Amino acid sequence: MELGSIVDFLENKVMLVTGATGFLAKIFVEKVLRVQPNVKKLYLLVRAADGKSALQRFNTEAVSKDLFKLLKEKHGTNLQTFLCEKVTLVAGDITCEDLGVQDSSLKAEMWRDIDVVVNAAATTNFDERYDVALNLNTFGVKNVLNFAQKCVNIKLLLQISTAFVSGEKPGLMLETPYHLGESLNGTKGLDIDEEKKILEKKMKELKAHNASDEHINLAMKDLGMQRANHYGWPNTYVFTKALGEMIIGHLKEDMPPVVIIRPTIIGSTFKDPFPGWVEGIRTIDSLALGYGKGRVTCFVGDPEGIYDVIPADMVVNAIIAAIAANANQTCSEVIYHVGSSVSNPLKASTLQKCGIRYFTDHPCIGKDGKPVIVGEVTVLNSIASFYIYIGLRYLLPLQVLRFVNFILCRAFDDTYKNLDRKISFVLRLVDLYKPYLFTKSFYDDMNTEKLRRVVRVSGNEESIFYFDPRIIDWESYVEHIHLPGLTQREFK
Repeated sequence: MELGSIVDFLENKVMLVTGATGFLAKIFVEKVLRVQPNVKKLYLLVRAADGKSALQRFNTEAVSKDLFKLLKEKHGTNLQTFLCEKVTLVAGDITCEDLGVQDSSLKAEMWRDIDVVVNAAATTNFDERYDVALNLNTFGVKNVLNFAQKCVNIKLLLQISTAFVSGEKPGLMLETPYHLGESLNGTKGLDIDEEKKILEKKMKELKAHNASDEHINLAMKDLGMQRANHYGWPNTYVFTKALGEMIIGHLKEDMPPVVIIRPTIIGSTFKDPFPGWVEGIRTIDSLALGYGKGRVTCFVGDPEGIYDVIPADMVVNAIIAAIAANANQTCSEVIYHVGSSVSNPLKASTLQKCGIRYFTDHPCIGKDGKPVIVGEVTVLNSIASFYIYIGLRYLLPLQVLRFVNFILCRAFDDTYKNLDRKISFVLRLVDLYKPYLFTKSFYDDMNTEKLRRVVRVSGNEESIFYFDPRIIDWESYVEHIHLPGLTQREFK
């Protein structure tokens, strides 16, 4: 693998980016436009009714954000002119044939000009409805692959997946592909088309019984978890992402190189375009926010356990470097784990310590207008101890409340129903995240390390396209970058 200047590689390139208003995709688009203003064209696929709506959505959900402030400072009043020259918003949907692009002349133009396809479109909800997740994360990948195969000058297809397609297995997870029909627990019979038939049959049964929208929603979520668990995956998200990888491996045929990027838990930006930019609540952030607001008083997990976290800008830099290094190579498929558990592990105890310090020095303001006082949390180092804790603190009082409610003719009906709903919600969340609270998995990044070395020796661009987690001081990152960025953007 040889690599010249990454910035030079991007010059005059034409790229298609799906899911263009998503978290990672926006950072990718901003970075490319900023470091290489002479990129020829970025086709950005956005779910919208038409091109005008797609443009409006991109401006609202991307350009108007402070993520684009460096581009705004650089181009000033000419920013929109620059974007009009370099960006073409495409209304579409990866769950449709030809990505839902209706304009035949636009499709012909894209198939003629596109050099690189980056598929960032996905649903990342762990317990997403099975129909939604399968259509987006699995069959959507098939549609993107089919579209890329029609691009006559295609040099590379890059699929953004997740390191957690490996499931709950302890030990070192390698950067190796999953093959069609392969399951994590050895169960035979995994067939993607059969999964679609099971889904359609279930939906038909629900509609035949005139099920409500709420019932269908829950039934589809439960079906996704059941199918994932049946073949050894812990949740619908990672199961359908693994199926998407299998489709690529099975159908890519004589495609130019296919790159699969598997990030771990993605945190706020480390330094580019500025430290601490984040959007939405990431996996572990809900705990941090709950703690800061005084709502989380106990933590389930191993204090010495490792959380594999990687800043978002490092993921994007790895994506760009992988594109430049692998375009036009002879290898058909390469997988990169982009994480930190091998190179620079982050302990759960470090997160807890930083959380206490940060929210003590920068307390949240409660509804009463007073600072929220935080303290040490109760750490429960097993699921069994968690259920005992919940039983003594909440379930037992709930049963007493139900009895009193019955005696007093439902005087506390709303109170116990609200508490019951909250407990059910917490139990579902813990069950959903249980595989990651006590994880013993580490994600091998040998391919990614080779890529880092290639960037290092190829010139002076390592400072631009950095993605080595060893440069991170985790205490400084969590306390002075991630938590300030998270509270500034998400508390409101």
